[in-house]
Amino acid sequence: MASEIRDEEEMNIIQSQRPSDSTLKKLRSSADPVLIVCNCFSFITALTAILCILVNVLSAITSFKDGSIFDGIFRCYAVGITVFVVLAETEWGWFFKYWRVLEFWAGRGMLQIFVAVMTRAFPDVTGKRKELVLLHDISSYLLLACGATYVISGLLCIGSLKRDRQRKETTREQAIKDLEEMECRREELEALLLMDRP
Repeated sequence: MASEIRDEEEMNIIQSQRPSDSTLKKLRSSADPVLIVCNCFSFITALTAILCILVNVLSAITSFKDGSIFDGIFRCYAVGITVFVVLAETEWGWFFKYWRVLEFWAGRGMLQIFVAVMTRAFPDVTGKRKELVLLHDISSYLLLACGATYVISGLLCIGSLKRDRQRKETTREQAIKDLEEMECRREELEALLLMDRP
């Protein structure tokens, strides 16, 4: 009788120490606002870079059709370099391993400014392709604004702040995952303990 009371007391103590499901959900759902803003800006920059790729592909096609080989080759180089901008925005670890400078926001911003200038270069002076020139202007100025924002943010060490917060977020998610695994293991052990009781 006394051992049953002691076992019940131990189970009550274990139950009171267990984190509730609502606590785990609250820990999981809370997101860092700095990371959210940075991810949104990265998404906008990637979309702008994709727009630059489309504009430069269209310009390369029309340049080759018009017989302007130099302009067509220049546009192909612009497309190739813009692909690096899109890959940098994905923040793929393998890519950063080989292009370390693009991990830093100032370097990423300078590349975006370079691509914006390449996209804006050699406008159609004949006036035949006004829509394409308008797309050139829009995409180049958007990417120029993104690049300038990256350079200024890089100089203000916002990129370092983001990387630090990402590390903390990863550590926090791993701790929550470990806590959930320990909770499952505890429930299994409690079930075994209850089954072993006489």
